[in-house]
Amino acid sequence: MWKKEDAKPQGVAENSTGAVATYSPSSPVSAVAASTPLTTPTRGGASISRGIRIKGEVTGSEDLFIDGVVEGKLNLANGSLTIGPNGHVKADVNAREVIVHGQIEGKVSGRDKVQLLGTGQVTGEVQTERLAIEEGASLRGKVEAGKLNARAVETRAAAAAAGAATKAPEVPARPISSGTAN
Repeated sequence: MWKKEDAKPQGVAENSTGAVATYSPSSPVSAVAASTPLTTPTRGGASISRGIRIKGEVTGSEDLFIDGVVEGKLNLANGSLTIGPNGHVKADVNAREVIVHGQIEGKVSGRDKVQLLGTGQVTGEVQTERLAIEEGASLRGKVEAGKLNARAVETRAAAAAAGAATKAPEVPARPISSGTAN
């Protein structure tokens, strides 16, 4: 009689769903699945460790941890960016969430949240819905925090454009007379 344990070669671990991957040189890899389906892996994260230096553009959809040096652009539209204590970023940053333990120089755009921890330093412009600054952190530059609806932004842009277009021409100064006739 065949048993599941007999089919499992030594050294092959069983995962949490009960599926076992087997290999034999004469047949391709196959999986013996239990009643529960295999799940897709959860969203992982990437890291740029200490001692690594990157110049250029970094884009992605995963979470990213930087403990090295990055210069250029960082775009993680749906990811979280964490700058480690040894991390130094000289770039424009766009991410869902930005957590700073190290240093950032440039424009920081955190769609949901920007968090500066005690050792964090940001020099530049910060745009976010929520901003958290821990005691000891350093922030130098312009900050726009809070929910900005699209209509308010459009109204401000239109007003600025209209103000520039309708600027009155300068009139040369004339001497003022006393109003009496001679």
